[in-house]
Amino acid sequence: MTLKKVLTWLAIAFVVFYVIKAPESSANIVRTAGQALGDAASSLAAFVGSLA
Repeated sequence: MTLKKVLTWLAIAFVVFYVIKAPESSANIVRTAGQALGDAASSLAAFVGSLA
């Protein structure tokens, strides 16, 4: 196995472990990331709209 594959599988295993051990905290992280992406998309849309 290459180092990249090993690191990928370790990262996946860590995420699964974290979700199982702390599901509420994991959900909060996903919710916060979703809100940040939504805010970024809104800002980008406003910027592009102001150019037209």
